[in-house]
Amino acid sequence: MKIGFVGLGIMGKPMAMNLIKAGNEVIAYDIVGGNVAEVVKNGARFVPTCKMVAEQCQVIITMLPNSPHVKTAVLGKNGLLEGTAPGTILIDMSSIAPAVSREIERECALKGVKMIDAPVSGGEPKAIDGTLSIMVGGNKDVFELVKDDILLKMGASVVYCGEIGAGNTTKLANQIVVACNIAACAEAFTLAKKAKVDPKLVFEAIRGGLAGSVVMDAKVPMMLAGTYKPGFKIDLHIKDLANALDAAHETGSPAPLTAIVMEMMQTLRADGNGQDDHSGLAKYYAKVSGTKIGD
Repeated sequence: MKIGFVGLGIMGKPMAMNLIKAGNEVIAYDIVGGNVAEVVKNGARFVPTCKMVAEQCQVIITMLPNSPHVKTAVLGKNGLLEGTAPGTILIDMSSIAPAVSREIERECALKGVKMIDAPVSGGEPKAIDGTLSIMVGGNKDVFELVKDDILLKMGASVVYCGEIGAGNTTKLANQIVVACNIAACAEAFTLAKKAKVDPKLVFEAIRGGLAGSVVMDAKVPMMLAGTYKPGFKIDLHIKDLANALDAAHETGSPAPLTAIVMEMMQTLRADGNGQDDHSGLAKYYAKVSGTKIGD
């Protein structure tokens, strides 16, 4: 199958590579040359505009940082909609505002383009090994068309969540849970360290109980080592929490914990740590308490 792929960053690049490994022909576009070069080296073909991607592909994936980037790629000059034919399927796998997904889908429908929103969770490691969790909104028949041959080549879990925008609403819920979980871990292990109990032993003692989680297993070892190479950057999580808070305000849903963690992350960004992994929330507690969790 020939698949267009727009956006070859930390997540998009390994996702595109997995589509190539599955035997697909990938037509790729990104504004960053280094990202493009690696994917091309592994079999993709580069074209210089989004429009040219769309002219050659009946299925197109976008994996971009935020709502404005997706709107530009799809609706802008030399954008995807300028090159699409009726019946083209657009799979937006970016994490954006649900309202923007609905807005873009309305414009796509006017040209006979079928769009679903399919954001992902799992970070770079799961993007690399093809075990992402993918949450999907949009027409269910379109979802069924792309589930097995495309989405399950990049993810281990693919769940239909409802109409267009439901995928991104589900992703915002995911990001709230992840952010609050990381903050709770940072708070708990800072307490252990200040109480002079070895955080490594606390980790081993509680990870198998009710407090244990995938987040704890993935992020606490980074805190213990004091290394924050990004699997998912604080700057990107700030973007997601901003969208979550906007959605909460629009729907009248209370989000006090989200707001608190957002302020922690904003503090870290102001201190120059926005490119750290989101497990770097431990740095916030180190700054406030004067105690690092790790050695």
